[in-house]
Amino acid sequence: MSASEIINELPKLTEAERQAILDKLRELAQVDDDRWEQIINEPMPRPKLKTFIEQATAEGSEPLDLKRM
Repeated sequence: MSASEIINELPKLTEAERQAILDKLRELAQVDDDRWEQIINEPMPRPKLKTFIEQATAEGSEPLDLKRM
């Protein structure tokens, strides 16, 4: 089933069914968030990322602060 087919079927569902789907989507999104958090916190050196952050900071950008999001 394609994403467009699923989207077209959503209005036909009950509120409870839509809520169950929303809950599942949030659960799946959290899995991705957890994986990105692992990637960000890995101690592996990332010279290109470090260079990018240094350049962005020099241009007046602030590093991403997850606590402010």
